[in-house]
Amino acid sequence: MVTLDVRPQLLDALSALRDRVAAARFPLPLAGAPRARANRDELLAQLDDYLVPRLKDPDAPLLAVVGGSTGAGKSTLVNSLVGRRVSEAGVLRPTTRTPVLVCHPEDHHWFSGMRVLPDLTRVWAPRKEAADDLLLPGENPARVLRIETADTLPPGLALLDAPDIDSLVADNRVLAAELICAADVWIMVTTAARYADAVPWHLLRTAKEYDATLVTVLDRVPHQVVSEVSRQYGALLTKAGLGEVPRFTVPELPESAWGGGLLPATAVAPLRTWLVHQVQDPAARQYTVARTAHGVLASLKSRMPELASAAAAQYAAALRLTTAVESAYDTEYARVRGRLQAGAVLAGDALKRWRAFPLDCTAGELLDALVESLAALLLCSVTAADERVAEAWRREPAATAPELTDRDPTPESAEHRIGMAVRRWRRELEEYAEEEVRGLDRGVAPDPETVAALVATALLGGRRARVAGEGLAERIGAHGALRLRDRGGRLLAQHLDRVVHTERERRLAPLDALEVHPEPQAELIAALSVLQKER
Repeated sequence: MVTLDVRPQLLDALSALRDRVAAARFPLPLAGAPRARANRDELLAQLDDYLVPRLKDPDAPLLAVVGGSTGAGKSTLVNSLVGRRVSEAGVLRPTTRTPVLVCHPEDHHWFSGMRVLPDLTRVWAPRKEAADDLLLPGENPARVLRIETADTLPPGLALLDAPDIDSLVADNRVLAAELICAADVWIMVTTAARYADAVPWHLLRTAKEYDATLVTVLDRVPHQVVSEVSRQYGALLTKAGLGEVPRFTVPELPESAWGGGLLPATAVAPLRTWLVHQVQDPAARQYTVARTAHGVLASLKSRMPELASAAAAQYAAALRLTTAVESAYDTEYARVRGRLQAGAVLAGDALKRWRAFPLDCTAGELLDALVESLAALLLCSVTAADERVAEAWRREPAATAPELTDRDPTPESAEHRIGMAVRRWRRELEEYAEEEVRGLDRGVAPDPETVAALVATALLGGRRARVAGEGLAERIGAHGALRLRDRGGRLLAQHLDRVVHTERERRLAPLDALEVHPEPQAELIAALSVLQKER
């Protein structure tokens, strides 16, 4: 006899595992990312909607979810099992978005709260139209669960008519899969015309993978081919390892057409008898509940490492992208420092101004030219770093994430930011020059702007600016000139570091915002290990 383990320690371990799964993120567009996201969502649905609630309340009613593809007759089947119309059916079914749960009136409290399917808004209404009227403005109808009660169902059994798993509406397909994950019993409905389709078989294989309590219904089977279709369907189930699954056949009847009426009680009697037995026989109920719960628990042994592997792949890709940015900016940082030491700033218009200073060029004009040349050099370096990054990222599929391809959404450009930083350096250098001049005899004190222009030229001009250093010493003395050059040099290095750091961080910011960290891989495996020990 399979028993259900409901120890608090197991529940605690399961809750911790659930939190780790919920925290896992797979934002980078790697080959396995869509599958990892789907697996995470499915696992969360099973934990939140079924496993944790079932372990906390083992005596709650059995929930049998009726799933299948469009036109399989799910709603007609549910209505016929209940004995009255509780769920819509017919040609408009592919667009029906509100799932319906039916239970005995004594059991309504189990489903009116958020014990299972906590993400769905409860609506108690006798008809879908009334249910739609009760939606809040802007509320998604796909996230609503309509509750019906019927005393024709035995206490302890609830039926849930899910949207079509191949619905034209994407939200319906997602919700259908979520609802099936909440089931104690999976009732898979297909038809004589579509029993070999891929969609129902995907669900059947999933149920087998999780060792869920499964029932299949072959619906709308013409009388003249009942034996042949049933034999072929049985052979397919056996080949898939599902030969022992309870199988029921519902003939094609006038009431089946367009969901126009209830099927005769005899048409669904075998399935109803089986469901009632699962509820009313203690041993059968215990086995049904425990089998599905144990199946989900056992599946974690393979599903959690798969999620962990996907998380590791995400971090490895993020690390490669980060390394490419850091390497590019480090290379350009070293290059621009070398060019500064070589006097690359003192070129073009800046060199022309220096040669004309002080006769045909003022100190302010020389400083303007030097600032413009320095900003151009830094911008060139940052642009080169970005080009290196782009080249490296072109080889990385992860770099195609929309968050990474939408570059620099702010109105500020790199040219503007670098220009602001260089002008700030100039203002601070001019303040240093004023401090030095204030300490001199007022009778011989030079113009502070001239001192600033000379020290800037000496710092940025390399060997070609040796005369600037000599002119600075003549005006403020050798010690003052040395002190000012040291302070100005340190200030230049600080601003250079800040510019490169700022641009590198801006390049990394979209990637950092995705929060791809190394911890999820270890945390997922550790949570699974704790759960396995508790089991």
